[in-house]
Amino acid sequence: MNAVEGGQKVLSTLLNKLGLESEVAIEDAYEGTCLQISSEHGRYLIGRGGDRLDDMQYLVNRIVQKHLPDAPRLRVDCDHYRQENEDRLIQSVTKLANEVKETGEAQKTKPLNAYHRRIVHNALKEQGVITDSENSKTRFKKILISPAE
Repeated sequence: MNAVEGGQKVLSTLLNKLGLESEVAIEDAYEGTCLQISSEHGRYLIGRGGDRLDDMQYLVNRIVQKHLPDAPRLRVDCDHYRQENEDRLIQSVTKLANEVKETGEAQKTKPLNAYHRRIVHNALKEQGVITDSENSKTRFKKILISPAE
């Protein structure tokens, strides 16, 4: 059994133990392999702002990497919640980048976690702007989007 199939089995077992009927499919995604949960209980599995998805993803990866230390990191999503959220994020920062190019004035994003900051930096890499995360010790940081010089 490879890491992805192992992750699928771990997640399915976890959901079954919680008494939540669901299907777990393996999908290729922007950031690697995704374990996509389909369930009528999706809102409970997602949690507030995806916090329960984050927790399940953490558990699945810890268990898989305990048995297969070189296993790739797996994403856990439910009813395409994360993908839709990331698409909205990319749309909003692209709009900000266009404003920066039009006005020449720098703009800041809302505070983002490390994963979302990386998405923003990658999405705006070829947009003719400069992105820079603020220098602080907080978990959530804003990104400054400036005109390219």
